[in-house]
Amino acid sequence: QVQLVESGGGLVQAGGSLTLSCVASGNSVRTNDMAWYRQAPGKQRELVAAITRGARTNYADPVKGRFTISRDNAKNTVYLQMSSLKPEDTAVYYCYADLWGGSHAWGQGTQVIVSS
Repeated sequence: QVQLVESGGGLVQAGGSLTLSCVASGNSVRTNDMAWYRQAPGKQRELVAAITRGARTNYADPVKGRFTISRDNAKNTVYLQMSSLKPEDTAVYYCYADLWGGSHAWGQGTQVIVSS
């Protein structure tokens, strides 16, 4: 079984920066596409950013120019660098990974709170 563990969430003031990390671990783990999703209270979970194993990226419009997704394939780790944070970015952020063999995994989520 594969486990995804997020870290780096916390409280930050508007305009500040925060970097999230997600590590995939398990026997013979190999990640393909990875992504970050977020879910604010009362809202549907939404895609924030995605990255293929070949490092092709895709961003949701609200975060373009402010967030950067990256990965280290050797470490099975994906990062989300967030800058110019807004109160609207407040949400639980979830790591997602497509795995070798067609399966997938979700992390437990990490809370990001942006104060005004």
